Amino acid sequence: MARQSKEPIKRPIVWIVFIAVFALINPWYFTDGAYTPLIWGVPYWAWIILAASLALSVFVTWVVCCHWDMQTDEQDGGGD
Repeated sequence: MARQSKEPIKRPIVWIVFIAVFALINPWYFTDGAYTPLIWGVPYWAWIILAASLALSVFVTWVVCCHWDMQTDEQDGGGD
């Protein structure tokens, strides 16, 4: 039985999550001058962006570790 390739770029759910997290990272959805409440002296929107950045990092790590078939790339001559 042939091994099924796991290209993460071909999975729509990966792109949907990437777009959602990138939308959260950019502060376009906050009103002008909205910085209260302050949490430890930092505006709340900064905490939201930090959390979204952490979520993006965890998601990218998960995609690379669990959904990227590195052996297929090496067999195709893509690896060094």
